[in-house]
Amino acid sequence: MATRIKIFDTTLRDGEQTPGASLNIQEKLEIARQLVKLGVDVIEAGFAISSPGDFMAVKTIAENVKGTIIASLSRALEKDIDRAWEAVCNAENPRIHTFLATSDIHMKYKLKMSEEEVLARAIAMVKYAKKYCSDVEFSAEDASRTRVDFLYKVVEEVIKAGATVVNIPDTVGYSSPEEFGQLIRGIRDNVSGIDKVDISVHCHNDLGLAVANSLAALRNGATQLECTVNGLGERAGNASIEEIIMGINTRKDYYGDIIHNIDTKQIYRTSKLVSSLTGVSVQLNKAIVGANAFAHEAGIHQHGVMAEKTTYEIMTPESIGLSQNRMVLGKLSGKHAFEERLKEMGYNLAADEIAKAFEQFKELADKKKEVLDRDIEALVVEKVSEVEEVYKLDSFQINSGNKVIATATVSLIKNGQPILEAATGDGPINAAFKAIERTVGFELELQDYSLKGVTEGADALGEATVRVAKNDRIYIGRGVSTDIIEASVKAYINAINRVVSEQDKGAANGKETV
Repeated sequence: MATRIKIFDTTLRDGEQTPGASLNIQEKLEIARQLVKLGVDVIEAGFAISSPGDFMAVKTIAENVKGTIIASLSRALEKDIDRAWEAVCNAENPRIHTFLATSDIHMKYKLKMSEEEVLARAIAMVKYAKKYCSDVEFSAEDASRTRVDFLYKVVEEVIKAGATVVNIPDTVGYSSPEEFGQLIRGIRDNVSGIDKVDISVHCHNDLGLAVANSLAALRNGATQLECTVNGLGERAGNASIEEIIMGINTRKDYYGDIIHNIDTKQIYRTSKLVSSLTGVSVQLNKAIVGANAFAHEAGIHQHGVMAEKTTYEIMTPESIGLSQNRMVLGKLSGKHAFEERLKEMGYNLAADEIAKAFEQFKELADKKKEVLDRDIEALVVEKVSEVEEVYKLDSFQINSGNKVIATATVSLIKNGQPILEAATGDGPINAAFKAIERTVGFELELQDYSLKGVTEGADALGEATVRVAKNDRIYIGRGVSTDIIEASVKAYINAINRVVSEQDKGAANGKETV
């Protein structure tokens, strides 16, 4: 008999807690829409009470994204639950997700509460949430280090109180697969009423076992798996959605007949979007979505794959939506052909977005003989990450060499007027960034700068990403160009515009600006 499982995606909540990751509301909305295309059952859109920005992001997603459950996290406090409901109340399918720690170490040092107090709070807060929402998930934080007899009791009582999902998190990535599987089996066998609710698991990757623990839980009765795109999350991250799903699909002989809603051909596109918008690169040897996941260098491997792919490939690149076809479009290609290719790639853009992307495509086609699918993906992701262009690049000029001091002259357009500044620096990129800062009148702290080729060849499109800080806030800037310095300059200006955009919003709300 087939087993139906649900996929709970927490990329926009736990995933965004990845150190250095930063998303604005529009980017979160774009990711949420892509998660619907991917087929996730639940999107945890954020932690509504944590900040006004997070509240607005959850609310915006709840009001605009259909076809899935939209959840907000909340502590087991009335004010948190009130705020969570306020954020998700207009969702097509809302869920309140409340949590409370149950392990001895958390109760003693963090909560400073007794078992009786924790149990009473858990029951009361599930009942409180239930007054708002029929779908309530309760998480026993640090469940894998909780004494099983107390864990059974908490789970049983919150089910009686009205919880529809009980989550058993391995909060600090402490457990091992056999051990965690036995924990889930014990709950399945010993908790009254457990057959009426979903058993969920949320595994962290501190020991590199998040996916293995999640799959062990699945084998022992879990019906909802919580995960993130690219395994993003606190510390070492969470269970990776792409690894879980492809593990299930590839090993049907072991996991049995598992039914899920995930469209695996959307995996690569989702991974690329999340990586680009969060500014967190996917490691080359990352399973499923890493650049080397389907690469073969050893001669014996290459020979085997050429003779029969399954000798060294247990899944196909096409199965995750990684197109092996080249998009041979050039400067003479028309808008219709470009639009059709976008649709084939799974992008459904509005007419004005297509027009803007086509303009960028034509500019790129003037510089490249052939425009490939990955070039188009980079242009589309850059379009998604746009903010209001208070400052626009007019021109730049760099003078650099191994025996001269690098000098950059940059001209930006603001309100239709050019502003020209020059600066020296430790290399052409540093000089350009300093010139931009002089132009806008404030400095940023550059925390990270990365550059990668989107495609191969001398005319490859370069993608630059900068992570900057201003007033304890992190901003991600992105830029693409066949010229790596231009890509870097565009990325820094993109970050500047994000800072200015937030200043303007703060000023409108009567808040202090930079």
